Amino acid sequence: MVRKPRDFDAELKALEDKTRDLRKSKVQHLGELVIATGADALSAEELAGALIGLTETADTAKKEAWAKRGAVFFQGRSRRTASASDRNTSYAPAQSVSAQPSSGGTGAT
Repeated sequence: MVRKPRDFDAELKALEDKTRDLRKSKVQHLGELVIATGADALSAEELAGALIGLTETADTAKKEAWAKRGAVFFQGRSRRTASASDRNTSYAPAQSVSAQPSSGGTGAT
């Protein structure tokens, strides 16, 4: 039996399409995160400056504290996306959790 040759061009195109889709998804998720945290109220310059400050920070304690706040934020979001009966009982705590990142924006730099 003769083996069918691989179509490298088609495989490469499929990988490029998947890469493009993953990038689009990443951008969309980052945008949703900005909106969910309330950071969309900041100017583009403020948001960019804060993010640059975060990436340049070498202080591990600060990074760990930010990671903990992020975990609390996402735990609050998962409560908000729970079933309708759960939403009614956990709505208030979830709102206070989502308010934390925007109030802590000045402490991050």
